[in-house]
Amino acid sequence: MKILIIGSGGREHAIAFSLSKNERVEKIYCSEGNAGTFYENKCENVKLNGIDEFVNFAKEKSIDLTIVGSEELLVAGIVDIFEKNNLKIFGPDKKGAMLEGSKAYAKEFMKKYGIKTAEYKTFNDYNNAKEYLKSINYPIVIKASGLALGKGVIICKDINEANNALEDMMIKKVFGDACNEIVIEEFLEGYEASILSITDGNTIIPFISAKDHKKALDNDGGLNTGGMGVISPNPYYTKEAESLFIKDILNPTLEGMKRENISFAGIIFFGLMITKNGVYLLEYNVRMGDPETQAVLMLMESDYLSLIESAMDKKLKDIDIKWKGKHACCVVMASGGYPSSYNKGYKITGINNINGKCFIAGAKLDENKNIITSGGRVLNVVNIADSLEEARKLTYNDIEKIDFKDKYFRKDIGLIR
Repeated sequence: MKILIIGSGGREHAIAFSLSKNERVEKIYCSEGNAGTFYENKCENVKLNGIDEFVNFAKEKSIDLTIVGSEELLVAGIVDIFEKNNLKIFGPDKKGAMLEGSKAYAKEFMKKYGIKTAEYKTFNDYNNAKEYLKSINYPIVIKASGLALGKGVIICKDINEANNALEDMMIKKVFGDACNEIVIEEFLEGYEASILSITDGNTIIPFISAKDHKKALDNDGGLNTGGMGVISPNPYYTKEAESLFIKDILNPTLEGMKRENISFAGIIFFGLMITKNGVYLLEYNVRMGDPETQAVLMLMESDYLSLIESAMDKKLKDIDIKWKGKHACCVVMASGGYPSSYNKGYKITGINNINGKCFIAGAKLDENKNIITSGGRVLNVVNIADSLEEARKLTYNDIEKIDFKDKYFRKDIGLIR
């Protein structure tokens, strides 16, 4: 079996690693992949640009399954185009991808189908939004409606911070066209949880829970990032929280998808806030989260490829996903300065000395096949163990063995306060 994975981050490396363990998999092409997928078993990096090139490559190489890592191509309609060409691809069509592609659309969907979420208003006019800020209580949250690489969310403690955030988004366009429309919503206090799940359009099966750490600095300080580390399972995601999630969020989401004729084989990511007043839905993603994937797939006992095939065949109702019964801790090592400006091109050493697994994200090979930094989030170190404390210890011990200039990582991933 030949597989094409589109993307170049730690998530895509983790997906490739997981799929490579299936003996039916002969070859995994990664476009364009990274230094990690270059060395990964059964993998080959290929440079392709644009949906047409992906389609032509899939035909030329007789690709049996294509998996899209990130959201931009899904929103652009890559699944629709592959299906028109009779090519198998895992993920939502353009209509389904709108659940992530537009926060305004997603919030309207939640409201229409009674899905528990924060109160909100959407705006595409700066002056109307600025006037609205005078009439509300604080803190509040301002979100770019479009795709902003996980960074288009600003929590504002007062009206001054809100005015600055609004100007940055709608006037200065710090997140580009993602801010053509914005969502202003109620601030929810509690604990965040990430629930990846798989769907075939008729069934949604949640994966094991995870807890992301979005802020750049220790103690949840600094700017929002794409994620600085993950633990799984999430200690705040109790049996009670799980039952509330299924009742108030998962079941009405599935009902809404059926009514709106949103049917696809792919991933639905539920970003949750667990509060004293129940479990609320913050957002949908329609692809595997990064870095949640790196932790969650390490805990999956079931074969990931077989799970994807069951979704493609609309047979998820018969599936029971098996987990290892362990804990995972994933810590991101980043370039100093991320998520703002940073330097790159620095040689990375020590990866082969670690006991856990290293998933490469923003790193490539130089002409001498050295692994050098090429992005903000450089790599992910993951360990699994019988307890969270042991998984943390193993991961941070491994991190001490890896070195590159200007390396930065949070030291509090998985600390339960």
